[in-house]
Amino acid sequence: MKKVFIDTYGCAKNEYDSQVLAASLVERGCVIVYDTRDADILILNTCGFIEDAKKESIDRIFELIGETDGGKKKLVVTGCLSQRYHKELAEEIPEVDFYFGVNDYDDLPSILLGETEDSDEKGEEGGSDRVGDSLDMLPYRKHIPVDDPWAASHYGYLKIAEGCYNACSFCAIPKIRGKFRSKKMEDCVREAEDLAANGVKELVLIAEDTSQYGRDLYGEIRLPELLHRLCAVDGIEWIRLMYVYDNGITDELIDTIASEPKICKYIDMPIQHISDNVLRNMRRRSNADSIKSVIRKLRERVPGVHIRTTLLVGSPGETQDDIDALLEFIDEYEIDRLGAFAYSDEEGTAAYDMEGKLPPEVCAERRDTVMARQMPVSERLNERKIGQTLEVMVDEIIEIDSEDIIRDFNTATDEELARMVTLYEGRTRYDAPEIDCSVTFTSHNSELIPGDIVNVLITGTYEYDLDGIEV
Repeated sequence: MKKVFIDTYGCAKNEYDSQVLAASLVERGCVIVYDTRDADILILNTCGFIEDAKKESIDRIFELIGETDGGKKKLVVTGCLSQRYHKELAEEIPEVDFYFGVNDYDDLPSILLGETEDSDEKGEEGGSDRVGDSLDMLPYRKHIPVDDPWAASHYGYLKIAEGCYNACSFCAIPKIRGKFRSKKMEDCVREAEDLAANGVKELVLIAEDTSQYGRDLYGEIRLPELLHRLCAVDGIEWIRLMYVYDNGITDELIDTIASEPKICKYIDMPIQHISDNVLRNMRRRSNADSIKSVIRKLRERVPGVHIRTTLLVGSPGETQDDIDALLEFIDEYEIDRLGAFAYSDEEGTAAYDMEGKLPPEVCAERRDTVMARQMPVSERLNERKIGQTLEVMVDEIIEIDSEDIIRDFNTATDEELARMVTLYEGRTRYDAPEIDCSVTFTSHNSELIPGDIVNVLITGTYEYDLDGIEV
């Protein structure tokens, strides 16, 4: 019985890949452990999207090499970094036993467990060159319970497609993950049912561009239909849409979000910029007018909708006028959830060969300027929630508190028990796991567990987070 440790870096799509890999290993008799000292096999799922993420993943590889007990434990590197740079990594870091890519998750368990002839194969420099390039349809992935004390079990990711149709000049994802491939609708529903059976209450839909779901399989976009079918899955309470490109937000999709109670009135829409000059250089399929039009339409037809977006600043050719337009947009449109990244020069992308590149320190300064501009916007939006009662999903039990310190609960008086409260942390429907705001709230109910949904009166705010009391 092999004991396997899995560490995951990067986005929710990597979290999903690690989730299904763990389930596959458990199904083959492995045990997932959460301390490298207890493991026979160490697996690192890497990110290779931007320079900082690549460095972080490489640093972690070297850390894990030091935890292999002199090579007695197998070390496996998979994910985007391994897909993109597997040959270079195998040459430079031969201490790794296997390098796998993003299309190798089906083969990885059997190779690691000695079920194939390739199980002991290593490249000349010590790294196995097994990075796959399959562009087949995204298959059904079985979900089974994995007892992970560090991971939430009340929300789960459902990858509905892999790869990307878009060819943004700054992005290497199509080179890493290939062309866009949807998962069959019935397989998406099966996975959602698996997750619900495992106790998942919140379903988070992910892909490189979820708005294009079904285009390759069915000859037309079928995301609204998929959403209706997922809403019928028993046990799922919230459904959250991530990575929806603005040019794919149709009237039918907006009507679906507005009409289905389970769908969170929240949409993650990565617009990247608002300047037409920058959007053209990025090779985006939208412009300032179309982006603003979609935002207005969402707000008109989905009352209370919260929009999350990400911005990329400092890309080649960006001027101060472009940044000024972006800052004006932030003030005027008051995006509910906004993050910004500094441009990272990625080899193999169209932007890598463009003229007009800015020094890294200028890119970082512009990112900081954008985030500083967003902070008062976030504060204003949060302050408007004071006095509102919002649904909150419990994520974590923080501590038990009391106006008096009660050392023996068995002898506490009724009056003392009435003053006792439990402190919880959770999220509203307007906040995605791991990346958005949280709500810290007190309750006289000490038996709430992660996944429970309660009504919370908002009583205070921080820069991004909220305080409240269960009512």
